[in-house]
Amino acid sequence: MCLAVPAKVLAIENAMGRVELSGVTREVSLMLLPETKVGDYVLVHAGFAMQKVDQKDAEETNALIAEMNGAPRTVGALEESAANG
Repeated sequence: MCLAVPAKVLAIENAMGRVELSGVTREVSLMLLPETKVGDYVLVHAGFAMQKVDQKDAEETNALIAEMNGAPRTVGALEESAANG
């Protein structure tokens, strides 16, 4: 099974981007998504940005991953925040 994780694009130089994944920065290839801009969220798999996603989906996915790793349930709080905000 493969897993792509959401990351925020912090910087772009040529076809490479520096992204933030749960507080860790990594270099990834943006070859498959040349339209990517700083501030976009992308799904990263095996060092490649595969697809753009919106911020809400990225935050929800990261919250679910954190829950799988034992963090307190936060997905409901994200939904409440979006409804109120």
